[in-house]
Amino acid sequence: MSIERTTGLGNINISQEALATLAGGVVSECYGVVGMASQKILKDGLAELLRKENYSKGVTVKKNDQSIELDLFIVIMFGVKISEVISEVQKKVKYVLEKTLEIENVIVNVYVQGVKVID
Repeated sequence: MSIERTTGLGNINISQEALATLAGGVVSECYGVVGMASQKILKDGLAELLRKENYSKGVTVKKNDQSIELDLFIVIMFGVKISEVISEVQKKVKYVLEKTLEIENVIVNVYVQGVKVID
């Protein structure tokens, strides 16, 4: 399942993996975010931080008839206001996807998998 566009020069297909990687890169640049987390929480309630090449494992992409829905799994920094960080992540991801890929109706759900103390 990919996003398809037709232009005068041909067809464009954007894979879910590409969307997930783009969203993961945008999230990692947001203030207060330590990194992307795996969707599955490990044994003791700890979340695994993902490296750049694995950002897509922390993002779920669902394509509906009229919208694209992203579920982002993140780890945030200790001492920041969680609601503000989540709000900024949602705004930034929505903006970048809408402007970069010309996608409308982007829904961004954020799940905080953990809080990490940074020295």
